[in-house]
Amino acid sequence: MITTTFQVEGMSCGHCVNSVQSEVSAIAGVSAVEVDLATGQVTVTSAAPIDADAVRAAVDEAGYEVVT
Repeated sequence: MITTTFQVEGMSCGHCVNSVQSEVSAIAGVSAVEVDLATGQVTVTSAAPIDADAVRAAVDEAGYEVVT
């Protein structure tokens, strides 16, 4: 398993966490998503390397932004 962590800006509540988790979970190959509201970190677990652009697009769809 491969674990990749992204920093997400703009989340402020449980609904935010659920939105991001739902969108990122829908990406093909993703087996688990953990969102830490306090730190803004989204940890994605997958069997193969995950496309960072796909994660950025999913987070954007949820209404938030991956920051680098």
